[in-house]
Order: sequence, then structure tokens, then C-alpha cells
Amino acid sequence: MTRALIVIDVQLGFCPGGNLAVPDGGAIVPGINALMPEFPHVILTQDWHPAGHSSFASSHEGRAPYDVVDMPYGPQVLWPDHCIQGSVDAAFHPDLDAVRARAIVRKGMNPAIDSYSAFFENDHATPTGLDGLLRTLGVTDLTLVGLALDFCVNFSAIDAARLGYAVTVREDLTRAIDLDGSREAARDGMAEAGVTLA
Repeated sequence: MTRALIVIDVQLGFCPGGNLAVPDGGAIVPGINALMPEFPHVILTQDWHPAGHSSFASSHEGRAPYDVVDMPYGPQVLWPDHCIQGSVDAAFHPDLDAVRARAIVRKGMNPAIDSYSAFFENDHATPTGLDGLLRTLGVTDLTLVGLALDFCVNFSAIDAARLGYAVTVREDLTRAIDLDGSREAARDGMAEAGVTLA
């Protein structure tokens, strides 16, 4: 058994003051840093959107943030412009111990499709390359932390379980956006997929 810690999107954009701030998002950073030494591999993910990304409400005339539209790959929540490549908003939280990371997986780079999961874009077919990296390293067990529980952590955890990994989500080291009950729906979906909520 080889374990890896996957740190999902602990970026300024998702912390207080960011363009898509998750309530209390920055509070999880000290706990994540303290957990890192327990794992032989630490991998960070980073939302890395081009300007004008199709998931931004500003790219759809007459639409507002948090509206839902149909895209070729399915329903898509429209977000405020956030985590644009090279911006301060896209940077990791300054207190996150990013030096410990073996790799950084950037996602959401395709302007036509969003990417919540660390493993696949939102078409559930286009890989990010993370699965190949983990298999090369012989990783079998994953612990996920980060932002946000009900979107990127949720999608990543379910995809990881479907790919055959043993998956644990440390709920104390996540925070949720919680759109219309999305937090509880995510918890139910992860549990159904075989993810351990710790």
C-alpha cells in the first residue's frame, strides 16, 4: 500500500477575499500542512482557467453567477470569473506548504469545458494525467482535502473511487460552497461511491 495526499484547489480565489470565496476556506491550511509529512506523496491541484472560460457567467449574455446552463457535456453551473491563469486569484494560499508537492495538476485549462475533478474534465472522459502519475508511483490509497467539498473535492473523490483507489475525504480539512444543499448531496454521493468520510 502506497498513500498519497491530494490537496484540491487551495487557492486564493477560493479563500476569503477571492473571486469565488468558499466560506472559511483559508482555515483549513494549517491542518493540511500538518498532515503532509504523513504521506510519501503530496499532489496539489490548481484551477487554471483562461480568461473568458465557458464556465464563467460573464461569457454568457444575460446570465448571472450560479445560473445553470446546458453544455455539450451536461449541466454546468456558471461561476464568477475566478482563478484566471497567472492571476493572484489563481495562486496557492501563501501559507500552504506547496514546497512539499511532488506534482501540481492544473485543470480547467480547456476554454470549452470545465474541470472539477482532479482526474477528468467535466465530460468525464478527458483525463488530466493524475491517474497515470499515481499508478506509476504505485499509489493505491488516497486522502483528499481542500476546496470545495461539494464540487472539486466531491468529483475528484468519486472519480478516484471509480478508478479503484481506496479514498478517504477528511471533511475537517475541506469547506463547502453549499449551493442549494449541494454539501449534503455531495456527502451522500461520495458515501454511495464507497468514499470514506473521516
